Amino acid sequence: MQNKQYIQYGASLCAPREWLNFDCSPTMVLERIPIAGRFINRNKIRFPKNVRYGNIVSVLPVTNGTCKGIYASHVLEHLSLGDFRTALRHTYNLLAEGGVFRALAPDLELLAREYISSEDSRAAETFLKHAGLGQETRPNGLSGLLVSWLGSGDHLWMWDYKGLAAELSEAGFQHIRPCKIGDS
Repeated sequence: MQNKQYIQYGASLCAPREWLNFDCSPTMVLERIPIAGRFINRNKIRFPKNVRYGNIVSVLPVTNGTCKGIYASHVLEHLSLGDFRTALRHTYNLLAEGGVFRALAPDLELLAREYISSEDSRAAETFLKHAGLGQETRPNGLSGLLVSWLGSGDHLWMWDYKGLAAELSEAGFQHIRPCKIGDS
């Protein structure tokens, strides 16, 4: 598998066959337990078989300097600031010279501008929902404990372009630019 030159971390349900795809979701781990896994994840949609367990914060099982491209879609905002910085260092180390890292994350500046310019009485609620920061309900009892222990998928740190570009630059990345859909 080391001959694959493109990797994705935080693959979730999108896992191109030509890529090495990693995810560290507890749901994926639990649903792969023989027999019991069918009952743990009752959704009909399951992680693709070609998604392997891997955590960019702990280092992926890929040789440094071998990747032409790395893709992370809606992963970085789920990391604490310290874990985010560690993930960026690991990502940078995995890339071959001239390699490309493409990351997608919610744009905090855009969300904040929409919030500030809104006249809607529920603007704060909309902002929190779109930013993935608010919690409408909090599970109690055993389910609450499990969600807390396994992770809820909440956003832990939000980014705008300026802040993300500065962090990328500090990690060693060059030629940093914002992209739009279809720009690759």
